[in-house]
Amino acid sequence: MARPTAADLAQAVHRTIEDVIEPGLDVLFVGINPGLWSAATGHHFARPGNRFWRAIQLAGFTPDVLAPSAQRDLLRYGIGITNLVPRTTATAAELTDEEIRTGAVRIIQKVERYRPRAVAFLGVSSYRIAFGRPKAQVGRQPDPIGATEVWVLPNPSGLNAHYQLPQLAEAYGQLRRAIPRASAESLAAAESRRGTAAGSG
Repeated sequence: MARPTAADLAQAVHRTIEDVIEPGLDVLFVGINPGLWSAATGHHFARPGNRFWRAIQLAGFTPDVLAPSAQRDLLRYGIGITNLVPRTTATAAELTDEEIRTGAVRIIQKVERYRPRAVAFLGVSSYRIAFGRPKAQVGRQPDPIGATEVWVLPNPSGLNAHYQLPQLAEAYGQLRRAIPRASAESLAAAESRRGTAAGSG
């Protein structure tokens, strides 16, 4: 993936990124909002210091560490990505509380439409604002959205110094272990499709 130039990053402000989503996913990961690198490339969690792709692999969601440019491959493993707020900013601190709360309404509608088994918000501070739950902690939340479990996980940004990669992987792994059946089936189906594609070449 080509490194965005300073001009690319400047032009990325306020852009949006297409969701990676389809009905019936195992997990829909919800980032806070796109950063400049992600908007410039069109790929979620694209900044080199972001640890999302390594964390989900270590947690067992994917067999390999995917590049951000391969984000559509996540659907093979029953995984999707969206954002709480679609607007790109240099930092999440630029978002208003009103934007974040509006984003919660949007996510609820998306979850009700696509019905993933679990929705995982990546960032406890933004989740507390979005849903008016100031005491929420990382982990499974007591209130689902319809039949969808709600989880809060640490933000994988490299700026989140409270969680190093092993701690991120363990937190994400707790979610992975909570939904083993469908995820295992998704992994097996994806591996089968990869094998078929390789054989047809």
